[in-house]
Amino acid sequence: MIFFSINTKDYENDVRVMTQAFYPDTRITTENCDNPELSIAVFVDGKKVKGSVTGADITGASFEYDVYEDKKRTRNRLKRELYGIYSSLTGKSLPWGTLTGIRPVKIPLAMVEEGVDDKTIIRHLEEEYLVNEKKSLLSLEVAANENELLKTLDYKNGYSLYIGIPFCPTTCLYCSFTSYPISMWKDKVDSYLDALFKELKYLSEHLRGRRPDSIYIGGGTPTTLLPYQFERLFDFLESCFDYSNLKEFTVEAGRPDSIDRDKLEVIKKHGIGRISINPQTMNQKTLDLIGRRHTVEQICDTFKMARDCGFDNINMDMIVGLPGEDKEDVRNTLEQIMKLSPDNLTVHSLAIKRAARLNYMKEAYADYRIDNTDEIITMTKEYADMMGMTPYYLYRQKNMAGNFENVGYAKEGKKGVYNILIMEEKQSIYAAGAGAQSKIVFPDENRVERIENVKDVSNYIERVDEMIERKRSFFNEN
Repeated sequence: MIFFSINTKDYENDVRVMTQAFYPDTRITTENCDNPELSIAVFVDGKKVKGSVTGADITGASFEYDVYEDKKRTRNRLKRELYGIYSSLTGKSLPWGTLTGIRPVKIPLAMVEEGVDDKTIIRHLEEEYLVNEKKSLLSLEVAANENELLKTLDYKNGYSLYIGIPFCPTTCLYCSFTSYPISMWKDKVDSYLDALFKELKYLSEHLRGRRPDSIYIGGGTPTTLLPYQFERLFDFLESCFDYSNLKEFTVEAGRPDSIDRDKLEVIKKHGIGRISINPQTMNQKTLDLIGRRHTVEQICDTFKMARDCGFDNINMDMIVGLPGEDKEDVRNTLEQIMKLSPDNLTVHSLAIKRAARLNYMKEAYADYRIDNTDEIITMTKEYADMMGMTPYYLYRQKNMAGNFENVGYAKEGKKGVYNILIMEEKQSIYAAGAGAQSKIVFPDENRVERIENVKDVSNYIERVDEMIERKRSFFNEN
């Protein structure tokens, strides 16, 4: 147990997340407790920030500094002070320093857009946020690639559209996304599409006169839809939305056990240029463990089938830190992916979410080591380099193995527009479907507002009019 006290809500979350980064498996509380492992006290007034860290096995450490006029500088200094103490106590350093948010590239991207030179950006990341050199260089490279793509978009008149298909063949061990086993819900899919079309129709009317830059169909696993259901969906979208400015249309095909030639041919017939075929791992023992009911051979066969159908922009996802996998298992996955030669590779560091089976049934998997190291992460980048790919988007999540990051790599001309937009929050994304979340961007106010839909499929079908009214009310108020 770790106890902390602070006299202001302004910096409470900063203390909590910085502490959690060094002590991820220890409960942190603001309620008095007996014999805590650490006690942290922070006091902030109009002039000074004072803090101390004490514990049964340490002599204690303290800090004091003047409050800055800029609240952000005060916050950053507090996190650096705590970082120094925790690093000394644990012997650990964090690759991303004091950056604990999910969008670390926002800082260098803003500086790139302002024309700041590379050396100044690197120095700022290392001095202000204690980011190590390797991650500073990575974030700068990603920011430069993002900037090249983003400057071609019309943020004001354009938008992106997300469509959620919340069904999956099965639920994976690590997954916490809104998804429902298709075997139990197949009789509800057409009713779900009816409700989805109603919400999409409203959005198309609200957005009349504007044209989407990107459309993304995600999930779940969208390819749980049958060919005729895909036809229904694509025909409806074409009747409602103006594709004349569309730079990218992605269908997250996802799992090989949900894909067949008929579905791929329908997707291709409607002009969709980008799909994902996501193995997560190319080791059969791990596929079996995490609940993926397909073989490594199926992954390869499905990928080749997609190439035969004419798809020339295929993404593959992999996860580093899966239970029981070591460096050589990861290398095997990378070797097999390299033989297939996808156009994009997205490398995820395992993040164990609260709602995932791997978390709430963790005793059952206690014998499986979760291994992620800087050496493994470096190896994934080396393989991406060998495949002719550069990093173009990056984000982080809570509870990531090794405190690392997720990185999207792409060959020249194959960068995913939607992936950048969802991370950098430069353009509004209008979302429809169960569990979908619209993100409305107000660039002049540096503000992002969210409009959430209910997650449960039955609730969504029954309450779709309410989901539409939520949006209508928001747009009328703003």
